[in-house]
Amino acid sequence: MLIRAGFEIIFDLPNPTVVTTLLNVVPERRAALLRPDLLRAYANGKRIMDVGYYRDRMENVRARLSAPAGELKLYNDFVIADSGEPLQPAFNAHQHALDELPGECLEFLLPSRYCEVDSLSETAWQMFGHSTPGWPRVQMVCDWIKANVIFGYAHARKTRTAMETFNERVGVCRDLNHLAVTFLRALNIPTRYASGYLGDIGVPINPAPMDFSACFEVYLGGRWHLWDARHNEARIGWILLGRGRDAADCAITTSYGVANLKKFQVWTDEVNSTAIPAADGMGWETLHIAGGNDVRRATRENCTV
Repeated sequence: MLIRAGFEIIFDLPNPTVVTTLLNVVPERRAALLRPDLLRAYANGKRIMDVGYYRDRMENVRARLSAPAGELKLYNDFVIADSGEPLQPAFNAHQHALDELPGECLEFLLPSRYCEVDSLSETAWQMFGHSTPGWPRVQMVCDWIKANVIFGYAHARKTRTAMETFNERVGVCRDLNHLAVTFLRALNIPTRYASGYLGDIGVPINPAPMDFSACFEVYLGGRWHLWDARHNEARIGWILLGRGRDAADCAITTSYGVANLKKFQVWTDEVNSTAIPAADGMGWETLHIAGGNDVRRATRENCTV
């Protein structure tokens, strides 16, 4: 299966500012790209050529740019190969004893900005402590959230924490997944927050405007497994952009100054090999990411939107 994905995001900047982004696919998916995953930035209609890339502590690919006052447009449009298989629950993945967990997993048992593990720990054990350790415990948490927390874009609030989601019983995808992350960490399952693209592939089309989607990964049976508390079902076509402790680590854009959002559009669609859009004359060159491996990118001088 081939998936075409991308975005157009436009800000109005009252003053010059530095902007960082988390809008490139995770490194392990880059080999599957058929059309380049290249962030293109325009300031007042003029291409910003000096965009620096680096990897953060979670190996997420980030970009950094300086923009003058005025309109800043961020754009991408790529094609990636996907198995076309629905994401499946890890039914047989066992839960590790704490003393056998790899050291790098331990921080994903701790509280973080939006995930108050310490405050919800007793509640988590009262509600789910009787469940079978491992994937059945993950599934029970997600089943409860699906049944008891109402999803809706009207409920969006950028400061809502897991505790507030639990008390208010409403939220958007990041809130539902923050609550899952918090409960699972409290139950001694290392869990990290993640986000990326998820299109309406293999399911009825949702008429609401598309957005990036939150999810989470749990460490069971010796590896990380992806799941999603909002949909709580096997879905096709996840394309991750980043991972972290919670949404504070996975903001798609961070501006070090005022940035007023003017336009936000995301697309994720299945395409066939004969319908791949032309690559706008793009060639390939190497994009150096500070502190990490190089990745391919489109030749700057040949790029057009």
